[in-house]
Amino acid sequence: MFKSITRFSVRLVERYLPDPYIFVVILTLVAGVAAMWSESKTPMEVINIWGNGFWGLLSFTMQMLLVLMAGYMLASTPAVKKILSALASLPRSPGSAIILVTFVALTADWINWGFGLVVSALFAKEIAKKVRVDYRLWVASAYSGFIVWHGGLAGSVPLTIATEGHFQADKIGIIGTGDTIFSTFNLLILLALFIVVPLVNRLMMPSEAES
Repeated sequence: MFKSITRFSVRLVERYLPDPYIFVVILTLVAGVAAMWSESKTPMEVINIWGNGFWGLLSFTMQMLLVLMAGYMLASTPAVKKILSALASLPRSPGSAIILVTFVALTADWINWGFGLVVSALFAKEIAKKVRVDYRLWVASAYSGFIVWHGGLAGSVPLTIATEGHFQADKIGIIGTGDTIFSTFNLLILLALFIVVPLVNRLMMPSEAES
């Protein structure tokens, strides 16, 4: 039954999922209408605010770019590649390979989302040389670890609001990472994801790939 739901969901998404740009346009319009309604702004005022605010994100954008570059450089080091190669020799079946690649992706993305994006691809490629797995689930498993990045060490909002003089400091003050990234609530959610996500990915594996 679980696999039937998975196949149905795949067909549904392949046929009806729109281009990501559509979501950008829709969410922009929703935000604009909400601003006009809640803040009593005219359409032209909202457009001006949107335009001015866009350029105000440049410093934040640079921070995220540095996170990505640092993660990429770390993931490309010989030491990391050697560790990934050693881990890739552990799984002996498609099922264990799915669980391992998901767990490694979760761990890497928790450390740094830029690091995780690169490690996930490199590790999946390394294991694919040794174990044959349905490529669709393989790619999904490798990148499913990305769901933990914002609760990890490189979460953009937790790091931003913990920085002196951030753009919302006058409203919420400085909130340290002890109340966000390292809070008990966040750590419990992460623990649950580290257990549930690999198991869910394993359960979605097509029966013909189990042999």
